[in-house]
Amino acid sequence: MYLKFNLEGGNQTVPGVITLLDFNREDLHIVLFILFLPIYILTMAGNILIVILVFLDQHLHTPMYFFLGNLSFLETCYSSNITPRMLVSFLSRDKTISVNGCFTQLYFFAYLGTIECYFLAVMSYDRYLAICKPLHYTMLMNGRVCIQLVAGSWTVGLLPVSVIMFFISQLTLCGPKQINHFFCDLIPVIRLSCSDTDWIETTTFILSAIDTLPPLLITLTSYVCIIKSILRIPSTTGKQKAFSTCSSHLIVVTCFYGSLMVVYVLPNMSSLSELKKLFSLFYTLLTPLVNPLVYSLRNKEVKEAIKKSFKIIHRIH
Repeated sequence: MYLKFNLEGGNQTVPGVITLLDFNREDLHIVLFILFLPIYILTMAGNILIVILVFLDQHLHTPMYFFLGNLSFLETCYSSNITPRMLVSFLSRDKTISVNGCFTQLYFFAYLGTIECYFLAVMSYDRYLAICKPLHYTMLMNGRVCIQLVAGSWTVGLLPVSVIMFFISQLTLCGPKQINHFFCDLIPVIRLSCSDTDWIETTTFILSAIDTLPPLLITLTSYVCIIKSILRIPSTTGKQKAFSTCSSHLIVVTCFYGSLMVVYVLPNMSSLSELKKLFSLFYTLLTPLVNPLVYSLRNKEVKEAIKKSFKIIHRIH
């Protein structure tokens, strides 16, 4: 699929290129490469490790870890959609990306970001049932329900994101074909068009709201109920134990939605562009890293599974 460019006074459908201006500091590219490469490697290793542990360790065959394994798999896809191209551009100094490559990156960024919203909502709902409805938890969160929730999360965002991408693919773009960002984000791509984009921005906003507000509301409602339930526990030890079961997930939710709100709620002003790029790093680079870190460092079952795996590997060798 090609986007249309306005070239030399005529509309032509061509496989053009777009320049991503990333951080506008070529003198820092090597430093950024040295900083971001270990983060990406740790992100991939940590999330892949969690997927393997959840799949192999019988003690982790519970709804919470089933959802965590799916979230970790999602994070590997989400991070790999943006970071590798950025790392290559730091070394090669080539900031261009093909229009089709930009469109593909934007599609998967929007789709995987939507899925993450739903996964976080599903995990918060799971914690709500475990803390607020413990006697009915096993019945309400059985294997069939878990599979349905995961399958629904992977499919619910397909239609709205596909409709948005279809509208964007019909745009006529004109020069200069530059995006002041390190990846192809929604609004910057739309604003490459030389035609009126108010209608598509409005449509995109409505569809994005329909797609992301429900999981956000589910997440917020779940944690309001969880906090109320924890506050009613009489003993301090009981409160700490209940909070420990959802604190790791709450950290991931806060990092993800906090950075998203800074980027997409603040007005689109040139003076805020560098701040938005900085916070974009949180949900594209750091949140996928935070996920395996907080669950492995703060979760007893995951730490035990890691120790057990290292013992097995040591015996094999």
